[in-house]
Amino acid sequence: MAEMEYRQLGRSGLRVSVLGFGSWVTFANKNQLDTATQAAECLSAAKEAGVNFFDNAEAYSAGESERVMGQAFRDLGWKRHEFVVSTKLFWGLHEQVNMRNTLNRKYLSQAIDGSLERFGLDFVDLVFCHRADPKTPIEETVWAMSDMITQGKALYWGTSEWTADEIRAAYDIAERHHLHKPLMEQPQYNILWRDRVEKEYKRLYEDIGLGTTTWSPLSSGLLTGKYLDGIPDGSRATLPGYEWLKGMLTDEGRNKKVADLKVIADELGVSLAQLSLAWCAKNPNVSTVITGASSAAQVRENMTALDAMPLLTEEIMGRIDLISYF
Repeated sequence: MAEMEYRQLGRSGLRVSVLGFGSWVTFANKNQLDTATQAAECLSAAKEAGVNFFDNAEAYSAGESERVMGQAFRDLGWKRHEFVVSTKLFWGLHEQVNMRNTLNRKYLSQAIDGSLERFGLDFVDLVFCHRADPKTPIEETVWAMSDMITQGKALYWGTSEWTADEIRAAYDIAERHHLHKPLMEQPQYNILWRDRVEKEYKRLYEDIGLGTTTWSPLSSGLLTGKYLDGIPDGSRATLPGYEWLKGMLTDEGRNKKVADLKVIADELGVSLAQLSLAWCAKNPNVSTVITGASSAAQVRENMTALDAMPLLTEEIMGRIDLISYF
């Protein structure tokens, strides 16, 4: 397998593996990776392949994903300097007013403490505002996030699924008040979902040096090809709480594109998943592609996408563009 590539996270000095590993859906899920032991097997396989970035969020399994990942770190005996870990804050875990779907100072200051307690860590490397909050002034959020960095509870902060205008507003406020600026964005990005990363954020890469930690590179499994003949038993769309995926995964137009992409993958002698992951990583404005897996074997298979990257010539990328856009 090809060696892992490490990229600068935006204009920071932090380097992250071009393929990362995330816990969404899988960690603390009784149908996936329910225990720290199972999670540790996947984390270990990822680290062996050169992964140094591990993504999480307060909302994943209502905080239990952070707890499972933190326990796995300890079980593996990893030193704190050996990995980069993130969390994301917005949805909240408590039903009280000010504790749900907000980025106000009260919530943020308490939410980061909860995440650190669940992880069993003194700090996270990256913390994201998991969504934008139109009810809280961006200035209040920027001050709260900057204070989080100053207090040493996180090293860098960023956003997830914010508009370009919202990111620029936050950056300008931070610059005006000499605060810690938002450094990175975590958007969805894959062959079938690309406009925000490639078009909306285009000016931000040069203007403010935005880094990206992209999620859903396989479009919730659609770009593995396993849904071409319907929804198989045990797939993500059959999990409780993920029924909303069924419409997207069975969409005739999307699956026609997937079938056409599989023709290219077959020509190159790689799996459709390898092709799709490698395609995401080919974008120089992507700092790291967050992969997911429910077994160590699946982690190792995802990592072989590194071998597919050199196969994606200009001609192949052009053919993929034709399928993706038309």
